[in-house]
Amino acid sequence: MNDNTMTPLELRATWGLGTVFSLRMLGMFMVLPVLTTYGMVLDGASEALIGIAIGIYGLAQAVFQIPFGLISDRVGRKPLIVCGLFIFATGSMIAATTDSIWGVILGRALQGSGAIAAAVMALLSDLTREQNRTKAMAFIGVSFGITFAIAMVLGPIVTHAFGLHALFWIIAMLALASIVITLAIVPSADHHVLNRESSMVSGSFSKVLSNSRLLKLNVGIMCLHILLMSNFVALPLAMEKAGLAACEHWKVYLVTMLVSFAAVLPFIIYAEKYRRMKQVFIGCVAMLFCTEVMLWLSNAHLWGIITGVQLFFMAFNVMEAILPSLISKESPAGYKGTAMGAYSTSQFIGVAIGGILGGWLYSLQGAVLVFIAGAVLAALWFLISSTMKEPPYVSSLRITLSALEVKDSAMENRLKAQPGVAEAIVLPEEHSAYIKVDIKQTSRSQLEALMNSR
Repeated sequence: MNDNTMTPLELRATWGLGTVFSLRMLGMFMVLPVLTTYGMVLDGASEALIGIAIGIYGLAQAVFQIPFGLISDRVGRKPLIVCGLFIFATGSMIAATTDSIWGVILGRALQGSGAIAAAVMALLSDLTREQNRTKAMAFIGVSFGITFAIAMVLGPIVTHAFGLHALFWIIAMLALASIVITLAIVPSADHHVLNRESSMVSGSFSKVLSNSRLLKLNVGIMCLHILLMSNFVALPLAMEKAGLAACEHWKVYLVTMLVSFAAVLPFIIYAEKYRRMKQVFIGCVAMLFCTEVMLWLSNAHLWGIITGVQLFFMAFNVMEAILPSLISKESPAGYKGTAMGAYSTSQFIGVAIGGILGGWLYSLQGAVLVFIAGAVLAALWFLISSTMKEPPYVSSLRITLSALEVKDSAMENRLKAQPGVAEAIVLPEEHSAYIKVDIKQTSRSQLEALMNSR
């Protein structure tokens, strides 16, 4: 079957894994807007320790993200996903039953240790065919953005109504529900497909980490999440000091998310359709710098802070959408999965640095110092971004080869000769061809027809 209609199994895998991923992300993000305000009543709490509680999640994720992805190749995707969700739920329960900031820090560390993202994407790759995998991955990406917006609104509402302990209990229940969905709804894969587009390959990290263009993007996602987490240490407290009670913060996040999602789409379309990704990227970094300066100079004026929050999330949501696309475009043929693994690790390093640094800076001089540091970081990031080159506007494809096609020694050269093909490698041992191609010049179906013609 080679049509583009998703089979019932593919739909079940996509919806099931998308739901698991979304519920886990919901649990992670709901804590962000409330921990610095409601967490201050915990025994021993301080701004610096709150920052550690926020950042330690990212540190644990950064440590376990790549190893868990590689281990899933050996022990199986579903067992590792279930194990990771159980660890996440255990951490949530610890945080829910403690009255100490150190208990919350321990719980957050365990939450981060349940790193399942790579295993989820690998299982999705096992359960979907090549022609439908991009749609399935896109569904996961869209669900991520929607989940983030819901969490920003839901977290303050739930915490105000039921308290911080109840929030962590709800997060634990979401993780347990995800385990049930994984076992009862998500299909099991008969075999593991080594797909370098979605899976990390051990031994190939040196090629990815030595690529200067990918390195700049990894620095970018790290800077973006340093800014996000450090701002979430300072912003809830700054809004409270400006006269907006913590129980009202959800209204700011609701309006902010609705406006930013509406404003983001035109920028993404412009960047992709008119091939202006570098310009949009640099423009967003400049907007982040202006946002940090605005927050710095707001001087506890509520509307200045709200305007800064709005501009920040407009730039943030655009960057969250185009950075993975840039990684896909810049990664060498056959190395996209590994490049995404390094990218995700950089993202969580940013979460760790942002939370810990933000808390420490706030403890020294309050929100103003956090925003000044954010402005300095954004300025440095702008200088790095200005040296970026326009990315190649190519798509990463993996095409499965038949036994006859694997024996065709001229296949790789024929692929490279096609219009729009930037790179092509044929790996006979994997029965796969990995191709970087401008699909406006040569489509996937044309490449498949070329292979079948010999």
